[in-house]
Amino acid sequence: MNDLSNNKIRIVTAASLFDGHDAAINIMRRILQSKGAEVIHLGHDRSAYEIVECAIEEDVHGIALTSYQGGHMEFFKYIKDLLDESGCGHIKIFGGGGGTILPQEAERLHQYGITRIYSPDDGRKMGLEGMIEDLIRHCSFSPTSIPEYRADALPLGEKKDIRKVARAITLAEKGESYSTVLEEMKHSERADIPVIGITGTGGAGKSSVTDEIVRRYLGAFTDKTIAVVSVDPSKKKTGGALLGDRIRMNSISGPRVYMRSLATREDNTAISKVAKDAIAICKAAGYDCIILETAGVGQSDTSIVDYCDVSVYIMTPEYGAASQLEKINMLDYADLIVINKFDKAGAEDALNDVRKQYKRNHLLFTAPDDELPVTGICANTFNDKRVNHFFGLLLQKIKEKTGVAWDAALPNGFHAEGGRQEVTVMPPGRVRYLSEVSDSVRAYNAHVNEQSYIASQLYQLNGAIQILKTPTENEKHH
Repeated sequence: MNDLSNNKIRIVTAASLFDGHDAAINIMRRILQSKGAEVIHLGHDRSAYEIVECAIEEDVHGIALTSYQGGHMEFFKYIKDLLDESGCGHIKIFGGGGGTILPQEAERLHQYGITRIYSPDDGRKMGLEGMIEDLIRHCSFSPTSIPEYRADALPLGEKKDIRKVARAITLAEKGESYSTVLEEMKHSERADIPVIGITGTGGAGKSSVTDEIVRRYLGAFTDKTIAVVSVDPSKKKTGGALLGDRIRMNSISGPRVYMRSLATREDNTAISKVAKDAIAICKAAGYDCIILETAGVGQSDTSIVDYCDVSVYIMTPEYGAASQLEKINMLDYADLIVINKFDKAGAEDALNDVRKQYKRNHLLFTAPDDELPVTGICANTFNDKRVNHFFGLLLQKIKEKTGVAWDAALPNGFHAEGGRQEVTVMPPGRVRYLSEVSDSVRAYNAHVNEQSYIASQLYQLNGAIQILKTPTENEKHH
């Protein structure tokens, strides 16, 4: 049902701008995954531009949105207009908003070109699975069968034709020839396009680190472009996949960045089979730098080094006992080793242990610690000095291995050791500030309820005592 000629159905799921509650879209994307679809999940509070840019870059079949906060008429129509202006009107649009979208409004949206707005009545008649199956039926077509794009100008003001890049990667995924598309956008052969490989354990923060690299790259080199190829695992049982790296990236929406999410389509690999094709396509499109982010790996996977010029291994302080470090093959092969979430307890000890293991692996027993390519960062801290230091190390490593000299454009501070972060948006001691406020309010309310109950009990007991003390009529006559 969901796989036509090796054509996996790909759907963007998101909650609209100002829609801060994405529980409904989470339920829908889980059912989509269970039906074998590959879901590019954007999360909530997304603008029309972000959603359309994602849909085009990912070469999807459809967009599934929730809209519970009003403004839905303008929002859905604007998305449709942006798709049509970009020559991508074939992408289906689906939506729902509980009781927010009235039946007559849904009908007007259908007439405008929105594929389907699902109502509470549809939910009662079809059920959640029935609505998802209806969505999948509408998306049972091959994007590669769509004729040439109708729009002449580049979509959304992008620096490259992201439609052709996306279509070439889709053809590669299907095992079809993409040489025609490649020739249309082929730039002169360049040897100065470095490929950065990001790998590490699941949950180590690879996507957050990638986003920090992109943010600093765009800020440091205002005339350069960058492409990100991000891999997530496919479910062995259903064939579906959650391609959720975009939800952690805030810097990729813009004319100088292209991002494509790939599913492994295998249950035991960390890199998609078409990753090399995707990199070659991005190089042909003329992107100045390419990042390949793998799915979460364990201790043995070193395949990333075959795809990139500079490899970065991301880990956290919670790797277990020090003996576990001896099992991590990437400590032998990674050009840079990064301990993310460095604000956690024991992070300094973890950094020392990893540096010791690196020295043992590379027989560098006398090397000073600050000369080792091992550093700690905190990618979720705004403008983290340690991330600045890591970015400087990354550019130095690119220069060493590829000869591409970008590091000279950085301020000297980027090359200095990061040290401790002195200024943070939220100081560690106040991280639970709002939780503490809510805890205090709950404790106060519980105390008031307890005292109120005690007061009621005392009032009732006092009333009972007064009744017992008051003589009855019989007692008065005797």
